[in-house]
Amino acid sequence: MDTDLYAGFPPGFFDRSDDGPDAGFYDRPRLVTHIDDRAVAAVGELYAELGIDGDAPRPTRALDLMSSWVSHFRRPPAELVVLGMNADELAANPAATERLVHDLNTDPRVPLPDEDVDAAVCCVSIDYLTRPIEVLADVGQVLRPGGQLAITFSNRCFPTKAVRGWLATDDAQHGAVVAELVRRTGWFTEPTVTLRTRPGAGDPLYAVVATRTA
Repeated sequence: MDTDLYAGFPPGFFDRSDDGPDAGFYDRPRLVTHIDDRAVAAVGELYAELGIDGDAPRPTRALDLMSSWVSHFRRPPAELVVLGMNADELAANPAATERLVHDLNTDPRVPLPDEDVDAAVCCVSIDYLTRPIEVLADVGQVLRPGGQLAITFSNRCFPTKAVRGWLATDDAQHGAVVAELVRRTGWFTEPTVTLRTRPGAGDPLYAVVATRTA
């Protein structure tokens, strides 16, 4: 970890109680959704609003970071690269046109060429990254100028694999943390943080959105 990138975060913020290899934790497929139907719908609505799904005016090539068997697009983009930890989950994703099994906590580089995708999304997984600024900086490199980054999260997680700082902060603070991580990459416009679901109506769904600069 580049300690300068994380200056100001408390010591141990990006540590986890279970620091064992992620490959072992994700060695079996979990073919379930991790947020309720309202939150899932909110993810799809966000992608549609950003013009990065299959209803976009032009064909879109998107990257679904830390993906699984479902990507929550209302209509999938023309090309969808899914990157995740479990090959069986990725194989079961009907929206995927390309599948990459890759552990970002071992190697934060995204194995795609520079300026390869029009959009990048990360759904309810940002809290598991131990080197999130390096990962998001690499996402900035593989995005084309003007490409959208959409990070969504809720209040659910695998607590042993979420970083300690995430567990020690609340939903509102999570948005500020994610926005700061995006900001520190130097690749994006000022991030916006919004609550995408009605308070008290099931799982909350928050979004941090930014655009790759030229």
